[in-house]
Amino acid sequence: MGKVKTKKIVTKRFHVSKTGKLMHRAQGARHLRRRKNKSRQRRQDKPVELTNMRFMSVIKQYLSA
Repeated sequence: MGKVKTKKIVTKRFHVSKTGKLMHRAQGARHLRRRKNKSRQRRQDKPVELTNMRFMSVIKQYLSA
């Protein structure tokens, strides 16, 4: 039986912070920035904590594999 490989797309989209939180980029931050105000753009540039517990367990499995 071969090694279990890490899901590469998960490693690109998510990372674990020093305190163990799953972080990801905010949605809607890549395009149509002209019509968004500056405070919203700054808020979307920062990483966001993933809060959905159902997805957290699955993503942690993919990252640890």
